[in-house]
Amino acid sequence: MGDPQGFLKHTRELPTRRPVPVRLRDWNEVYEDFDISKIRTQASRCMDCGIPFCNNGCPLGNLIPDWNDLVYRDRWRDAIERLHATNNFPEFTGRLCPAPCEAACVLGINQPAVTIKQVEVEIIDRAFSEGWVRPIRPSKLTGKKVAVIGSGPSGLAAAQQLTRAGHAVTVFERDDRLGGLLRYGIPEFKMEKRVLDRRLDQMRGEGTEFRTSVNAGVDITAAELREQFDAVVLAGGATVRRDLPIPGRELAGIHQAMEYLPSANRVQQGDLPAPTITAEGKHVVIIGGGDTGADCIGTAHRQGAVSVTSFEIMPKPPEDRPAANPWPTWPVIFRTASAHEEGGERIYSVNTLEFIDDGEGNVRALRATEVEMQTVDGRPQFVPVEGREFEIPADLVLLAMGFTGAEREGLLDGLGVEIDDRGNVARDGGWATNVPGVFVCGDMGRGQSLIVWAIAEGRSCAAAVDAHLEGRTDLPAPITPSARPLT
Repeated sequence: MGDPQGFLKHTRELPTRRPVPVRLRDWNEVYEDFDISKIRTQASRCMDCGIPFCNNGCPLGNLIPDWNDLVYRDRWRDAIERLHATNNFPEFTGRLCPAPCEAACVLGINQPAVTIKQVEVEIIDRAFSEGWVRPIRPSKLTGKKVAVIGSGPSGLAAAQQLTRAGHAVTVFERDDRLGGLLRYGIPEFKMEKRVLDRRLDQMRGEGTEFRTSVNAGVDITAAELREQFDAVVLAGGATVRRDLPIPGRELAGIHQAMEYLPSANRVQQGDLPAPTITAEGKHVVIIGGGDTGADCIGTAHRQGAVSVTSFEIMPKPPEDRPAANPWPTWPVIFRTASAHEEGGERIYSVNTLEFIDDGEGNVRALRATEVEMQTVDGRPQFVPVEGREFEIPADLVLLAMGFTGAEREGLLDGLGVEIDDRGNVARDGGWATNVPGVFVCGDMGRGQSLIVWAIAEGRSCAAAVDAHLEGRTDLPAPITPSARPLT
C-alpha cells in the first residue's frame, strides 16, 4: 500500500472529455490526455483491502491492488507484468469494459471508487509506448493444431493462450479484417483501431496464424476442420439480432444497428468514401438504450443527423443505488456515456407500436406508447398507459435491442453441436460441446455479455483445450462455464 492515507487526501478524478463541438468534427477517441502525476495520485487511493472485492468483481481476477501500488511507486514495467498476468488485452477492457471491479471497490461503499479502469489503460498504453509489449514465443512446440473460429476478444484470448502453450493456432474470421465487434461494431471514438492492430501484430509475432474472409462451415467445412485440427474452439459470438416484428417493419430506412455501425467504421478504415447507411440530414430514432444504442447515437451525431431520439422500454434507472441493489453488486443506476453528452433525447418506458409509411415505401415516423410494468397472471409485463400514445418523425430507425444467440446455419449445424434453450451452444463444465474435440467460449456459449467476460472465457477455454490435448495444463483458468457476472 503506497500511501495509507491516499483515499483520505484525494478524490476520484478522470480524464476530461474533449469539448462536444470539437469531438463531433472527428472520429478520434473522446478523452484528452491524463497527466501522469494524476494517474499516480489516483492509484494511491487504493486501500490494499484485506479482502479486495475488486478482484472478485473482475471476471479476470485482475490483481488490482498490486498494480495500483506499483503505479504509485512509479514501477510501471512491474505493473504491466502484473496486469498481463491475468488480462491479455487490458487496452480493450480499459476502454470498453463497464468496470464491475469499480462497482465492487471497497472504497465505493461510502466514497467514489478508485479509478481502476483508467489506471489499467494508462499502464498498457505506456507499456506499448515504451516498447515493453513484445511477442512471447512458446518455449516448445507440441505439434498439435487448434482452429479458433472468430477473432473477437474471446477468440483472440483463446488463440494467444494456446499459441503460447506451444500449439499451432489458426484463427478463422469471416470478415475481411480481424477483431469481430472490436473492428466493425465499436466506433472509432470509443476505441481507435490502431489499438487493436498493434495487439494483432504482437500475436502474429508469437506465431498465431490468421485467415480472414473465411466463413467457417462454408469456405472450410465442419468436416474439414475436424479432420485438419486436433481441437476446434468456437468463439463466433452471439450474432442473431433481436428484431421488432411490428406493422411497417418492411419499410425502407429501418436497419439493425449492426448493419449501420460497420459501414461507418469502414469509412474510417478507408474502405468506403461514404457510409452505405447514413444519418446525415435525418431524424433518427434508436430503439434500445444499451451500449450499442449509445454507439449509434454518437455515430449519428458525427454523420450530421437533424435529431436523435433513443427509446428504452425499461423505466429510467435511479441516480443512486436503491436499497435492493447494495454494494458490491453491479449498480443499476442512470449513466451518461460520452455519446449522450453530445445531444439527442432519451425516452424511457416506451414501446414502439408501428412504423408509418411515407406513401412510397419509406419510413417517415413511428407510433409508440408509454408503458408501465405491472404483474399480470403472476408475471411482470409492460402494459400500455391509456391515452399516452404518440407519433415521432423518423427517417432512419436503428434497432439496437441486443442478440438472441448463435447462428446455427453452416458451421454449428455442420458440426452437430447441441444448442441450449437460450440459443447458445451447449457446453459442459470443461468448456466442451457434445462433439469430441470441439469447445466453445465467449458470447457463442454464454450469450451476449461483457468484453471482460469474453476474455476471461477465452483464457479458461484455452486451459481446457490445452489439458485435453496434453493431459495437463499450466494455463490459468479464471472462471468456469457455470459462472455468471454480477451484472
